[in-house]
Amino acid sequence: MTREITGAVIEELNAPFTLETVLVDDEPKATEVLVHIVASGICHSDQAVRDGSAGPYTYPGIVGHEGAGIVEKVGSAVQNIKVGDHVVLSYDYDGTCRHCLTGHPSACVNWDALNFAGTRPDGSYAFTKDNGSAISNFFNQSSFTTTTLVQERNVIVVGKDIDLRKVGPLGCGFVTGSGTVFNGLNPEEGSTIAIVGTGAVGAGALMAAKIKGCSKIICIDIHDNRLATALELGATDTINSMNEDWVAKVKELTGGEGVDYAVDTTGVAPVMLQAVDALASGGHLAPIAVTSKTLDVATWGQLSALNKHIDGVLMGDAVPQIAIQTLINFWQAGQFPFDKLEKFYDFDQINEANAASNDGSVVKPVLVIDKDYVPGE
Repeated sequence: MTREITGAVIEELNAPFTLETVLVDDEPKATEVLVHIVASGICHSDQAVRDGSAGPYTYPGIVGHEGAGIVEKVGSAVQNIKVGDHVVLSYDYDGTCRHCLTGHPSACVNWDALNFAGTRPDGSYAFTKDNGSAISNFFNQSSFTTTTLVQERNVIVVGKDIDLRKVGPLGCGFVTGSGTVFNGLNPEEGSTIAIVGTGAVGAGALMAAKIKGCSKIICIDIHDNRLATALELGATDTINSMNEDWVAKVKELTGGEGVDYAVDTTGVAPVMLQAVDALASGGHLAPIAVTSKTLDVATWGQLSALNKHIDGVLMGDAVPQIAIQTLINFWQAGQFPFDKLEKFYDFDQINEANAASNDGSVVKPVLVIDKDYVPGE
């Protein structure tokens, strides 16, 4: 059986989001969960699918992968998730490969197939048009919908006292940034870190670096408003790279050495190379932007001779079912105030919200899809 819902469809490459009546399969298979979406963050990866920079994608499609909502139905084999649960959605993984079994599901051997194929794991489609033609999903989630169908591994149950309008972005942007620091780089207390780009991912890395006790948290951006916010969140120093040589300034701030760790969220080739140069000997860089750009580095002169490292980190190397609740705990303790970066939009303002994300005027736009939702009920 199918049900009519509203979804924000991308009809073709570079097309705008269009709210359309589409059909969702509302009979979950054994390991599936049907979720009424309350709200969804907008992430740069959604734009990267729309403009093609994320790689091949089959249109039409529905993206969105920072959803939060309420469970409507569960499949026969689903465990620990029940109808009425309040949930945050994140990425999918198989749960059985050696990486999943050793606590690194973002390195799942089937990660690409499960999150980027545009279909359910069995190859069928969760969404169709009235004429039966297929609509691709994304992250096995597609939260730019009023109702979506996901796998149980996409689901993280949260307390019903949590405001679902706020917590969806924990499922990608903020868990990616924070997890890159907590898990990927794991800086020692007292170490130094540079964070290049202070959008949602960079802000997540910044707040995590403060929790980890980094002595220098240097944030670099081209937007003064974002740098001012970075100071509020715990940055010790900020640099507008439009106004000065940020690598030289980083070295000045670190006694000429450079930083022990760096996170690049820009994906801009020259900037990533500058981040390598900003490292101290033995330093680690995590370039984590979704980008089609490449990093052209001299492996001997810029890496090996200085014992520097480039570390790939996907989704913060986080286990969503653990990491998202941990971030909520930090948030409730006042240590991870991610909601200061959010701005709410109605669902039909999706293109306006996406533009605000793209031009940097809003760090984290959030689509409130169910305007009747009341927190705590």
